[in-house]
Amino acid sequence: MSFTKKVVAAIVGIIVIGAIIFGVVRGRKDIPAVTVIKTERRAELRATVTASGEVRPIQFQNITSEVQGRIEEIYVKEGDAVKKGTPLVKLDPTALNSSTDAQAAGLQAALSDVQASRTQIIAAQNQLASAQQALATAQYELKTAERELKRTTELVEAGVESKANFDSAKDRLDLAKIRASQQEIAVRDAKRAVETAEIAANTSAKRADQQAAVLRGQKTQRDKTLSVAPINGVIAEIPSKVGTFAVAGLSTTPLLTIADMSSINIEVKVDETSIDRVAEGQSARIKVDAFGERELAGKVIQKTPLALGKSQTSGGLSTNINIQEAKEFKVVIQLTEIPDDVRDGLRPGMSATAEITTNTVANVITVQLQSIVTKRDEATPTPDESATSETKELLKEKAQEGVFVLEDGVARFVDVKTGIRGVSDQEIIEGLAEGQQVITGPSKVLNSLKDGDRVKIQEKKESDSK
Repeated sequence: MSFTKKVVAAIVGIIVIGAIIFGVVRGRKDIPAVTVIKTERRAELRATVTASGEVRPIQFQNITSEVQGRIEEIYVKEGDAVKKGTPLVKLDPTALNSSTDAQAAGLQAALSDVQASRTQIIAAQNQLASAQQALATAQYELKTAERELKRTTELVEAGVESKANFDSAKDRLDLAKIRASQQEIAVRDAKRAVETAEIAANTSAKRADQQAAVLRGQKTQRDKTLSVAPINGVIAEIPSKVGTFAVAGLSTTPLLTIADMSSINIEVKVDETSIDRVAEGQSARIKVDAFGERELAGKVIQKTPLALGKSQTSGGLSTNINIQEAKEFKVVIQLTEIPDDVRDGLRPGMSATAEITTNTVANVITVQLQSIVTKRDEATPTPDESATSETKELLKEKAQEGVFVLEDGVARFVDVKTGIRGVSDQEIIEGLAEGQQVITGPSKVLNSLKDGDRVKIQEKKESDSK
């Protein structure tokens, strides 16, 4: 072989070898790099719904003016915590004090009348006793006169006494009858006098009772010039000012509003896509912004049935429904365990975030949420926004839900049956075993993988490990 041919052959060989090396290197570079994790068994997995809202008291009590008067003092300010009986607002009591003093004087006069009436009863009773004693004497004299007339009559018939003595005895009997009759009338008059005195005394006593009731009412009105807290709570609003004239009646003046903090609720708004998972009785963990990362325990006590548009200020049925607007539902969570320092610091309207536990499973295999891949047949279209819910559900059933596992450098698609979804993990009911290598990303690579594709494990950068 000539020298020229040898040179040509050598060059061709170098080109071929270079092409082979380039192809191998290029082929290696085309193999996608993926991140891999091992499935693990967790002791517990919780499915949650997170929603934001605010602190709400169990109720608000509006304190209004029950009497008229100028506001003299306001002892509290908005945000103050008050105990039952704490003085709140004082009205000028001058006019009511005068009325109370007048009623007290009237009561004293009525009591004096009662005392005088009782004295008259005693005098009438004494007069009755005297009349009864005189009647007894007259009746005794009448019986004596009757006996003397009878004896004189017998003696006259026997011829011993004269007719004159008989006439005298008869006159004494007639006089005794007149005296006895007069004393009977005197006793009856004395009894009527006692009864009249008793009636007068009872009337005076009732008049005094009536005056006492009026005085009590007047004192109650006077005492209402000082408003005190009817419950333990927090002053939520004070619409009145010192110097304002408060009126009572149909247009009563509002003085202030107390928030009843004996039972504290958290009202949150849950998105319509998650409300079906929320139910009464579920536990919740609440964070109030004012207390940082400190968690409070609670439970769901109410889920309203009516949706509330995000632009609405109140819920309810509406004839003008914006179907394009996202809807929310109000959920009420009652705080069940409140430390004293937290209770004293909670105020109505404070921002809060609640994490409601909708389901809990124990001893489960989980994978990261981004590992779950939904595969559809090429003949199965992707549902668009105009598709009905029935169509979307049918297409969802036709789709394959699974994960890619790494086996000897090859991605294998495995169908899985999923359970509840946690914050970052998904329960795997069927399809995977503990310890299998599952491909988690990158998402661009994961979504483009096909069953049987070769992959390589992405090397961690030094910065990633820090």
